[in-house]
Amino acid sequence: MDMLTIGDLSRRTGVKIPTIRYYEQMRLMNPAERSEGNQRRYSRLERERLSFIKHARELGLTIDAIRELIDLSAHPERPCLQADRIAAEQLTDVRGKIEKLRKLEKELERIATQCAGDQVKDCYVIRALANHQLCEGEH
Repeated sequence: MDMLTIGDLSRRTGVKIPTIRYYEQMRLMNPAERSEGNQRRYSRLERERLSFIKHARELGLTIDAIRELIDLSAHPERPCLQADRIAAEQLTDVRGKIEKLRKLEKELERIATQCAGDQVKDCYVIRALANHQLCEGEH
């Protein structure tokens, strides 16, 4: 079996070495085997696990959600209701963030187009950031 060093694993997955160590500390990955020189060694299974974790993180899943999904994947015979629930919760969270970002975008656009001053002392952007009451709504 072809074993990878942590550097090789990092290059092949695009995950930085400190992040790989962090995932080991968080117990998302099993502790790496060690060579005679005490160098971490990773198998194809660990590479696949790290790719899974990376993709889940790109989708915004939390460490706890990823841990739960990894635990579920160890039992392929179980129903996928828990995995569906995790994905649905993440979708709700993402939609909430999108709504908040839309409000922020609207407010920033308003602030950025209000400034008619030539000098900072007359700058609407600076005044609006200093005084939340100049905002049109909550964001």
